[in-house]
Amino acid sequence: MADSYARAGVDTAAGDLAVELMKKAVTRTHGPQVLGGFGGFAGLFDVSFLTAFKRPLLATSTDGVGTKVAIAQAIDKHDTIGQDLVGMVVDDIIVVGAAPLFMTDYIACGKVFPNRIADIVAGIANACAETGTALVGGETAEHPGLLGVDDYDVAGAAVGAVEADALLGPDRVTNGDVVIAMRSSGVHSNGFSLVRHILAGAGVGFTDHSDALGGTVGEVLLEPTRLYAGPLVRLLDAHPGAVHALSHVTGGGIAANLARVLPRGSWAEVERSTWAPHDVFRVLADMGGIDLADTEGTWNLGVG
Repeated sequence: MADSYARAGVDTAAGDLAVELMKKAVTRTHGPQVLGGFGGFAGLFDVSFLTAFKRPLLATSTDGVGTKVAIAQAIDKHDTIGQDLVGMVVDDIIVVGAAPLFMTDYIACGKVFPNRIADIVAGIANACAETGTALVGGETAEHPGLLGVDDYDVAGAAVGAVEADALLGPDRVTNGDVVIAMRSSGVHSNGFSLVRHILAGAGVGFTDHSDALGGTVGEVLLEPTRLYAGPLVRLLDAHPGAVHALSHVTGGGIAANLARVLPRGSWAEVERSTWAPHDVFRVLADMGGIDLADTEGTWNLGVG
C-alpha cells in the first residue's frame, strides 16, 4: 500500500521524518496543562483552572499568512513564516482581552520536504513559546497534482480565555480615551498581493539586492510579524481595567481596524506626527508609482 501511495506522489516516510524533526520544538511549548504528549489524534488541554473564573469566555481565531508564503518559497527561506502565522492568529485573540491558551496548525504542500516542514513548524513553535501558547496539534498534508512540488500554504487556529467582566471592546471606550499605537515590524502578513504586483510591474525579483530597501528584497519583505500578545497579556494583568479596547491592524489598515473597536457614532483623532511609516512602505509606493496614502486601506504603515 505504501508503495502504491508513493507512486501516486505521497511520501509517507518523508512525512514521518518531518514529524520527528519538529517534535522537539513543538514539545517545548507544552506545559503541565497539555495532556497526552506529542503525536495524538487530538490535542488535549486541561482547562480545570477555568473553574476559578466567575464567567469564563473562550475566544477563538483562525487565519493564514496570505501570499507572503510565495516570497518564502521564492528565496527558499521558511523559518520565519511560522511566526507570521502565530501573530495573525494569536494577536486576534488578545484584542478582546483573552490570554491565548493553545493553537493548532495546518500545512498543505505539493511535496513534503522534511527540513522545510520542520523549519516552518519550528517558527510556529518558537512564536507560540514567546506568546505563552501551547502548540497542541497540527497536520501536514501532501497534495501532489493540486499543488506544485515547491508550493505550500499554512493556516492555524487558536483558543484563549478571558473573564467576562474583563472583556475588551467598544462598549468600554469613552470620550477622552487616549489612542496609543504599537509599532509594527514592517508589512506583517497582509497586503502582499499588492507588494508582489508592484515588484512584478517594476521588474524587481525577490532575490535582487535593493539599496533602497537595504538588502535582498525577499529577505527584507520576510521580516516576521511582531508578536503583541505576550507583552499585552502582561500589561492587562498588571493594570486591570486600564485598557478599554485593542485593535489588530491587518487588512483595512489603521482606520478600518480602529473603527471596529469604537462605539457607533464616535470617532478617534490620530496624530500622524507621532510616527513615520517604515521605509519599506515608502520604497514600495515609490516603486509602484502610487501615493503612500492610497495604500492605507491595505498596509499597516508602521502601526500594528
